[in-house]
Amino acid sequence: MAKPIPSPLYEKIPQKNTLHRALDLTIFFLLLSLLAYRLLSLKNNGFTWLLAFLCESWFTFIWILNVSTKWNPVSYKTYPERLLQCYRVDELPPVDMFVTTADPMLEPPIITVNTVLSLLAVDYPANKLSCYVSDDGASPLTFYALLEASKFAKLWVPFCKKYGIQTRAPFRYISRELLPSHDNSTEFLQEYRKIMGEYEELRRRIEDATLKSISYEFSTADFVAFSNIKKGSHPTIIKVILENKESRSDGLPHLVYVSREKDPKHPHHYKAGAMNVLTRVSGAMTNAPFMLNVDCDMYANNPLIFHHAMCLLLGSKNEQDCGFVQSPQCFYDGLKDDPFGNQLVVLYKYLGSGIAGLQGPTYSGTGCFHRRKVIYGLWPDGRMEIKGRSGKLTDERIQKTFGNSKEFTTTAARLLSGLSGISHCPYDLLNRVEAAQEVATCSYEYGTSWGTKELGLAGGHQDEPRKRQGSCKSLGVVHEIGWLYGTTTEDVLTGMRIHARGWKSTDCRPDPPAFLGCAPSGGPAALTQQKRWATGFLEILFSKNSPFIASFTAKLQFRQCLAYVWLISWALRSIPELCYLALPAYCIMAGSHFLPKVQEPAVLIPISLFVSYNFYNLFEYYGAGFSIRACWNNLRMGRITAVTAWLFGFFSVILKLLGLSETVFEVTKKDQSTTPGEGSDNDAGRFTFDGSLIFVPATTLLLVHLMALFTALLGLFDHVGIESRIGEIICSVWVVLCFSPFLEGLFGKGKYGIPTSSISKSVALALLFLACTTTVRK
Repeated sequence: MAKPIPSPLYEKIPQKNTLHRALDLTIFFLLLSLLAYRLLSLKNNGFTWLLAFLCESWFTFIWILNVSTKWNPVSYKTYPERLLQCYRVDELPPVDMFVTTADPMLEPPIITVNTVLSLLAVDYPANKLSCYVSDDGASPLTFYALLEASKFAKLWVPFCKKYGIQTRAPFRYISRELLPSHDNSTEFLQEYRKIMGEYEELRRRIEDATLKSISYEFSTADFVAFSNIKKGSHPTIIKVILENKESRSDGLPHLVYVSREKDPKHPHHYKAGAMNVLTRVSGAMTNAPFMLNVDCDMYANNPLIFHHAMCLLLGSKNEQDCGFVQSPQCFYDGLKDDPFGNQLVVLYKYLGSGIAGLQGPTYSGTGCFHRRKVIYGLWPDGRMEIKGRSGKLTDERIQKTFGNSKEFTTTAARLLSGLSGISHCPYDLLNRVEAAQEVATCSYEYGTSWGTKELGLAGGHQDEPRKRQGSCKSLGVVHEIGWLYGTTTEDVLTGMRIHARGWKSTDCRPDPPAFLGCAPSGGPAALTQQKRWATGFLEILFSKNSPFIASFTAKLQFRQCLAYVWLISWALRSIPELCYLALPAYCIMAGSHFLPKVQEPAVLIPISLFVSYNFYNLFEYYGAGFSIRACWNNLRMGRITAVTAWLFGFFSVILKLLGLSETVFEVTKKDQSTTPGEGSDNDAGRFTFDGSLIFVPATTLLLVHLMALFTALLGLFDHVGIESRIGEIICSVWVVLCFSPFLEGLFGKGKYGIPTSSISKSVALALLFLACTTTVRK
């Protein structure tokens, strides 16, 4: 039994934010003043005034959500040194670790290998850890890379623990510590040189395999399962690569390769489906009470992160206060001044701390420790609901909820009853592979509660399994377990449903950061990621899982609901943003105006608002340790993202609601750079383009403003004095500055230039805008 806790394992510390609140209220007051002025003068002005009023009303609503979320920031301080004062090493709970990858071309195996090696080497008893790698591409290359990595792990893990190495991803350690300073002994230097040589050999073999310089012997036992693989159609492949048979705490953790069955006749639900398979496979094999999931590019940067997480999970007096532990996404080798606005530091520092003071941070899909029983759908009071009834889960009820696998449902019942692991130890993983393969099939979920309240979202593909197992309705399944389906942002949806059951979550920000990943570099990758997020968020807003519904029908707190609405409304913001950004150009060319005239006292309202808002952003970025240039880059990218990625996310969801298309999960290309500072040359921060339509709206907007400024400078509107539209001209110049990467792209070459086809489309749309404006003017 655990010893009485002499002192808390963590503290929840409220943060002072008096100045922040004052700025929040100042901007809110200015927004209300502007809206009041618009209303009072609406009759005396035309269409542009009404459009500006509608856009500014939306901006005010978003600001209310922002202020509500940030109002009560908190931080958590953990004390990992106290953990072993309260628990013996053999009393620490087991953890199943999940690493997900989907495409070896977009997510190079060397990246996945470094993430896996960093997890195998963390400071936690090895016999308490199991690492499951989900390969949704069923790639022999990924499997080969893991086989080779397992051999290197036998050198790397003991080396890290023997010498207390802090950087446990080998590519980071080797590239950063070419001249190690903490130990200059002959023994260390010899082992260090050996490690360097072995890692370089590992990297070379994986690169050669990637270039197909090495052919796989598909006839061998290891690779025979990959011999007839087709993309999107293959059987389940589960391979035990490493097994700690002696259950040694100083050995190596289990390492298991998992590729679930795929069949074009069955929906696979992208990452959410892969996570549910990992949950069931690990439940059938090791059944740890806690689970960690990371993306393939997010390596463990802090070797004590498991101790920090356990302080929060085990140290809470009420389990309800810690349903899951989320670490912010942090990135290594970020480009100076964040030119693509995707490092998210300021977002997590202020908004993340604010939402931590409500029901807790949202689940962001990586770097998160889960209680398995929470993922299994347990409520904080210990009940499970089926048909709105709660009670003990009989064998029949467990089977209807979790599926027909006797081995898996036995471990699920064991876990829900408060026990962990499987009935006998040490684990014999090889003997449990057959049970794991059963729960990884395409048809296993039909008639169960996995992923949705009512399965059947994919139409006719599910008819055949339903005939065999019965429909969800006939089984009375209205409860949901696992990662939820129906959106490309399954993480946020799953976390929101956990909060809706009454669980809270906690924020874990140790120093150094828990996990580090690589941020997308270049325009296409950054905007693809933003589009996927915006699309998935809006799918949640328009679904039966909307936070508004959860706030009224479940236990999602109202301010937590507002925080979720702030997040999942990204795509909706694109329309007001686009309209407001186009207004200055329209007014210049149509001889109209949307701002008070210079001689009117009311002009001080938008001026004050503009100055206050930009000072507010500078204040936040300065507080986070960023430069003025970084603040400008993020403000600029905010405008660009809104009229590109978010706009296309909006249209994707509208087309889906109309039944004209389905949303597709787009994997973000991972940077294979393994050398810090590799992107420090002059071109590293330059915006890049491709032939995607996503760049057309922003290019069109830029051309429209250039035309407007050109006509204003030539004095084509002689009957309208330039002083009467000076505000619109200044705003137009501001928009051009915001879209300066696209201005450079008009004259750039190669990947730094906007393709001619995109420019042609944008010119046509800009001329159409000019024609419509001219018609209105006449």
